Amino acid sequence: MTIEPITETRQQQVMTATRHCIQQAGQLLGREFKVPAVTFDLQGRAAGMYRVHRRQRHIRYNPYIFAKYFSDNLANTVPHEAAHYLTDMLYGLRNIRPHGEEWRAVMRMLGAEPAVTCCYDLSGVPLRRQRRFSYRCACSSHAVSTVRHNRVLRGSGKYVCRQCRTELVFAS
Repeated sequence: MTIEPITETRQQQVMTATRHCIQQAGQLLGREFKVPAVTFDLQGRAAGMYRVHRRQRHIRYNPYIFAKYFSDNLANTVPHEAAHYLTDMLYGLRNIRPHGEEWRAVMRMLGAEPAVTCCYDLSGVPLRRQRRFSYRCACSSHAVSTVRHNRVLRGSGKYVCRQCRTELVFAS
């Protein structure tokens, strides 16, 4: 049975909780933080992700994992991702470890346990699978990941067989 993604109403609750975490930290620190964009487009095994892409900050949540474990994610994943955003604003991502002491301090300030990962039963949650591409060398065939295949297409990567030491060639 496939899980349905989180509803609009619940998405609003998550966005409100995210905004609340950021405003709470702002009050405690005597600063004002702009709330980053929040989307529900994350796929795979992660419940949430804070990301800076082209100078745009945003928090992404997995709508399927949130639907299956709503209250746990509201209590743990939302402050976890908000803490990543806040430590970026306070210290800069390059100056600290992702789950280092600064991040743990912000998590405690938000009243959350500074846990790094969670173990969910993901049955019914659609998981992203990487496609594989067929490549050949002088001695055998190889299954190459999408990332490596795209590097070969762009000309930014070449791969060699470990046995015969010849370059892998796309077998179409």
